[in-house]
Order: sequence, then C-alpha cells, then structure tokens
Amino acid sequence: MKPHDTIPWIAYPDMSVEERIAATKDFYDSIKTRRTCRFIGGGPLAREAIETAIMAAGTAPSGANHQPWHFALVTSPEARHRIRIAAEEEERIFYSGKAGKEWLEALAPLGTDDDKAYLDAAPLIIAVFGQRKGGLYPGEMRQNYYMHESVGIACGFLLAALHAAKFATLTHTPNPMNFLNEICGRPANEKPVMLIVVGHAEADASIPVHATIKKPFDQIASWI
Repeated sequence: MKPHDTIPWIAYPDMSVEERIAATKDFYDSIKTRRTCRFIGGGPLAREAIETAIMAAGTAPSGANHQPWHFALVTSPEARHRIRIAAEEEERIFYSGKAGKEWLEALAPLGTDDDKAYLDAAPLIIAVFGQRKGGLYPGEMRQNYYMHESVGIACGFLLAALHAAKFATLTHTPNPMNFLNEICGRPANEKPVMLIVVGHAEADASIPVHATIKKPFDQIASWI
C-alpha cells in the first residue's frame, strides 16, 4: 500500500430532510437519557457487547490516524479493589483541601465525596490510557499527535456505545493516576486519562437533580 492510496467513499444512503431530522432526534432522545450512575452493582456482562463497544471507540478520528489509546478492561476483583484503594487515597487529599474552595463548591450539588465504593461493586472498570508514542502498526514508536483530543473523542464514542447496550456508566478521574500503570501492567510512556466504570444500576439507584440540568442550544452553540 502506498502512502496516498485511496479507496472509494462508502456512500451513505440518500435521506430526505425529514429523515435526517428524525435520525438526529432519535439519537438525541436516546443519548440524553445517559446519566452518570454512582450506584452500580454487579450482574453478568455480555463480553461480546463490551468488546464491540471498544471496537466502536477504536473507530474514532485521531491525529495522523495513530489511534493513540489503550483500554484496559479490569474485571479482577483484586485489581478493582487496588484501584479503589489508590483512587480513594487521592480523593481524600482532593476533598480535604487540594481541590480548593471554588471547586468543592461546584461539586457540592452532586453530592460526591472520597468514597468510591462503585469501584469494588461494578463488574468492570475500563482504564483508558493515552499513548505518547506508538503509531498505526505494532512495534512502532513514533510520536503521536493530538493524543488528548483523540482519546477524548474515543471515550465519547465508547460511552455512547455502552449506553446503546444500556449499561450504567460513570467516568472517574482521580489525580494523579499513575498507579494505574502498575495495576494494569501498562508502560510508563502511556498516560492514564480516565476510568470508565461499567455495570448495572442498582434497583434503588438515584441521580442528583443538579445532574439533569443541561444547557439549551443557544448557550452551547451559535450559527456564524
């Protein structure tokens, strides 16, 4: 394959204006029901569904198409508990003052604290790593570009795919997260970016009212 070889664009089916509007409304109606769930329990996971969701995340656009991400799928109770212990240690420092008064006030309506019991309770934690070096092919150690942006887009794809399978999800970003490299056996040149907790909502799960408030169109977009 030559560097600039091309293949034909996969033509999308023709859609009327009405069909396009309906398609986007259907997606919006589904994705707007995704909520961060802090009451995630166990129950069987469909492994193929998880792997397919990961493959969907892997289709995200990335700098130079290097796909600078790795998803460590942590199901071991021992490993999940180690993650909880390390994460809660960082969170205690965060909530005891590291975050600062303004940040803690912003978090107050969500009712969060340093107790991360869901890291033990959920059957799956996906530790997302950004790869500073890599490339498209195995063994390459080239510079990766726009790593953070690329990984962020891939995580969005992953959350949408997991929501399509009606898994309960939660994103968690303890800081720092270097402990994840050791627990997940990832090299030092990979940067932990995010934990995505996956499972099933407990029967009495609830969410803060504050989390349901979303900005309207005119506050998040403008036509130029």
